Amino acid sequence: MTAYVVDTNVAVVANGGQEVDTELECRLACVEALEEAYSRQIVLVDDKGLLFDEYKKHLTFADAQRVGNKFFKHIWSNQYRQDRVRRVPITPCDDIDDEERRGFEELPENHLDISDRKFLATALVGEAVILNATDGDWAEQRDLTTRLGVTVRQLCPNLPQNNP
Repeated sequence: MTAYVVDTNVAVVANGGQEVDTELECRLACVEALEEAYSRQIVLVDDKGLLFDEYKKHLTFADAQRVGNKFFKHIWSNQYRQDRVRRVPITPCDDIDDEERRGFEELPENHLDISDRKFLATALVGEAVILNATDGDWAEQRDLTTRLGVTVRQLCPNLPQNNP
C-alpha cells in the first residue's frame, strides 16, 4: 500500500482553488488523487501538527462537500487510526526559518522553500510519495528529492508550476 503526503495545493485545487488558475483536467486529477489517498491508501502527517496547521489555513470542516475539505476532515477524524492516517515523527532544527539550511534534522542542507520542508521531511521519514498540483518548487528541487529517494507525483504536469 502506497503512503502519500499531500501538498496543500492539491486540496485547494480539488476544492476549485480560487487562489490558482487551473485547468479542469488538473482539478479532476487532484480530486481523483485525494479520493484515492483517503479511501484506499494511507495519508501521512507529521507528529508536530505542522501539516495540519498548513491545511487549516486553506481548508475547512464547514463545507465537506468539496473534496479538499473532505480530505481535511478525513485527516482530522482519522489522525489516530494507523490504518488510515499515520503520524510520522519529524524533528525541527534551530534553523527552521533559515533559507540556507535544513529546517529538519531528517533533511540535508537544502534550498527548498521553507514551507515545503515539512512535507519533504514527512515523506522521507514515512517513505511516502508527495502529491503536488501547482507548486513549482518541487520541480526545481528534483535533484534533492531524487537524491533522498522521495518521489513527487505531479498531478498537473502541463500546468506552469508557479503557484503556491
